[in-house]
Amino acid sequence: MKLDRVQVGGFEIKNNVWLAPLAGYTNYPFRKIALQSGAGFAFTEMVSAKGLCYGSENTKELLYTSENERGKVGVQIFGSDPAFMRRAAESEELSAFEIVDINMGCPVPKIYKNGEGSALLENPRLAERVVEETAKSGKIVTVKCRIGISRERIVAEEFCKRMEGAGARAITVHGRTRADMYSGEPDYKAIAAVKNAVSVPVIANGGVFSAKDAEIMMERTGADGVEIARAALYDPQIFCEFSGEKRKPLFEMVKRQTEETKKLYGERFATVFMRKMCAFYLRGKRGAAAYKARLFECKTPTEVIALAREIFE
Repeated sequence: MKLDRVQVGGFEIKNNVWLAPLAGYTNYPFRKIALQSGAGFAFTEMVSAKGLCYGSENTKELLYTSENERGKVGVQIFGSDPAFMRRAAESEELSAFEIVDINMGCPVPKIYKNGEGSALLENPRLAERVVEETAKSGKIVTVKCRIGISRERIVAEEFCKRMEGAGARAITVHGRTRADMYSGEPDYKAIAAVKNAVSVPVIANGGVFSAKDAEIMMERTGADGVEIARAALYDPQIFCEFSGEKRKPLFEMVKRQTEETKKLYGERFATVFMRKMCAFYLRGKRGAAAYKARLFECKTPTEVIALAREIFE
């Protein structure tokens, strides 16, 4: 697919292939790999607006960034209380981010039952108020949503028109419903309907695991760009397929990612996190099951690196 710049509320993004926010994964070292591989933009993990307002240290840890990410990374927040959303967007912790993305698509039961994430699809007036209040912070506000709660209740076209009217400057549409979770083919027609209904950029998400998938998504939806999620877990350097950047050897990538994760978040977190990441990187590799068993026996980042050398070098 052709890489194009994207204008979001007067803010120019260098290309239209983005790294999606992934809860539990898109921390600083992970985003760094994606951006160096050519991702046009990336997002933090989703962060609780109330957690920010109440000063949660765990929430603050999710927001680590650096000057190197300035203009390349947005923050995603979730919540359903308009006042808390505005306070979160105005907080010092978000001062480094120009773009605040509001999660209106998370299908996880805990989030949904709390009236947040994809539950907002069923309450468009509240969703409008959330966008309106968040925009009063002065941040560029964007929205990420699903196409509906179920295939029998597709609401994306009308919902996204209302989000644009409330002040959303771009909308990412995951072409599945809450009931679909992460399975099934995305509904290209539903995304196309959103694109035809709004004037702000529409970014398509769901089922993009290769440059060919992205090309099909763009052709069938007319979207302004694509957002890559789960495919990046298996291969954070997938963006090289679009940018032409040269891939780093896999072991070199893993070693650097492990070391940077340890430096920022500590030895225990780095061990647990990189065991999970290496398990993703093993996808399709012969002997993967045996390697995974050994991975989850690693007790330090040093042990993870040593095993990664054996597996990937």
